[in-house]
Amino acid sequence: MSSPLQPLGDYIVAVGEEAATKTASGLYLPEQAQEKPKTAKVMATGPNAKQVKVGDRIVYKSYSTTDVKVGTQEYILVKEEDVLATVK
Repeated sequence: MSSPLQPLGDYIVAVGEEAATKTASGLYLPEQAQEKPKTAKVMATGPNAKQVKVGDRIVYKSYSTTDVKVGTQEYILVKEEDVLATVK
Protein backbone atom coordinates (compact mmCIF):
# COMPACT_ATOMS: atom_id res chain seq x y z
CA MET A 1 0.00 0.00 0.00
CA SER A 2 1.41 3.38 -0.91
CA SER A 3 0.52 6.73 0.58
CA PRO A 4 -1.69 9.31 -1.18
CA LEU A 5 0.32 11.92 0.75
CA GLN A 6 3.71 13.09 -0.52
CA PRO A 7 5.63 14.61 2.39
CA LEU A 8 7.84 17.67 1.96
CA GLY A 9 11.26 18.38 3.47
CA ASP A 10 12.23 15.85 6.12
CA TYR A 11 8.67 14.77 6.98
CA ILE A 12 7.66 11.12 7.03
CA VAL A 13 4.20 9.65 6.38
CA ALA A 14 3.52 6.54 8.45
CA VAL A 15 0.65 4.32 9.57
CA GLY A 16 0.42 3.75 13.33
CA GLU A 17 0.39 0.21 14.62
CA GLU A 18 -2.56 -1.03 16.64
CA ALA A 19 -2.53 -0.56 20.42
CA ALA A 20 -2.47 -3.66 22.59
CA THR A 21 -5.99 -4.73 23.52
CA LYS A 22 -4.95 -7.00 26.36
CA THR A 23 -2.20 -7.23 28.94
CA ALA A 24 0.56 -9.85 29.04
CA SER A 25 -1.49 -11.74 31.63
CA GLY A 26 -4.50 -11.87 29.29
CA LEU A 27 -6.74 -9.14 30.73
CA TYR A 28 -8.60 -7.12 28.12
CA LEU A 29 -8.10 -3.35 28.30
CA PRO A 30 -10.95 -0.89 27.83
CA GLU A 31 -10.35 1.50 24.91
CA GLN A 32 -9.60 4.52 27.12
CA ALA A 33 -6.90 2.55 29.02
CA GLN A 34 -5.04 1.49 25.87
CA GLU A 35 -1.78 3.33 25.23
CA LYS A 36 -1.41 5.26 22.01
CA PRO A 37 1.01 3.28 19.83
CA LYS A 38 4.43 4.81 19.44
CA THR A 39 5.49 2.61 16.55
CA ALA A 40 4.48 2.97 12.93
CA LYS A 41 5.26 1.70 9.44
CA VAL A 42 6.75 4.26 7.03
CA MET A 43 4.67 4.73 3.87
CA ALA A 44 6.50 7.73 2.28
CA THR A 45 9.43 10.01 3.02
CA GLY A 46 10.19 13.58 2.03
CA PRO A 47 13.16 14.39 -0.21
CA ASN A 48 15.33 15.53 2.72
CA ALA A 49 14.80 12.42 4.91
CA LYS A 50 18.20 10.74 5.13
CA GLN A 51 18.01 7.81 7.56
CA VAL A 52 14.45 6.51 7.26
CA LYS A 53 13.08 4.76 4.19
CA VAL A 54 9.74 3.40 3.02
CA GLY A 55 8.93 0.09 4.70
CA ASP A 56 10.85 0.82 7.93
CA ARG A 57 9.11 0.43 11.28
CA ILE A 58 9.86 3.43 13.47
CA VAL A 59 9.57 4.52 17.10
CA TYR A 60 8.64 8.19 17.40
CA LYS A 61 8.13 10.81 20.12
CA SER A 62 4.62 10.61 21.56
CA TYR A 63 3.37 14.14 20.96
CA SER A 64 5.37 15.10 17.90
CA THR A 65 2.98 13.93 15.19
CA THR A 66 0.20 15.37 13.08
CA ASP A 67 -2.67 12.96 12.41
CA VAL A 68 -4.28 13.05 8.96
CA LYS A 69 -7.19 11.00 7.69
CA VAL A 70 -7.51 10.36 3.94
CA GLY A 71 -10.63 8.36 3.11
CA THR A 72 -10.80 5.66 5.77
CA GLN A 73 -7.04 5.43 6.38
CA GLU A 74 -5.35 7.39 9.17
CA TYR A 75 -1.76 8.57 8.64
CA ILE A 76 0.84 10.11 10.91
CA LEU A 77 3.11 12.93 9.77
CA VAL A 78 6.34 13.14 11.77
CA LYS A 79 9.63 15.01 11.25
CA GLU A 80 12.66 12.78 10.82
CA GLU A 81 14.31 14.43 13.85
CA ASP A 82 11.40 13.13 16.01
CA VAL A 83 12.04 9.52 14.98
CA LEU A 84 13.90 7.87 17.85
CA ALA A 85 14.73 4.47 16.29
CA THR A 86 13.91 1.93 13.62
CA VAL A 87 12.63 -1.52 14.63
CA LYS A 88 14.12 -4.60 12.98
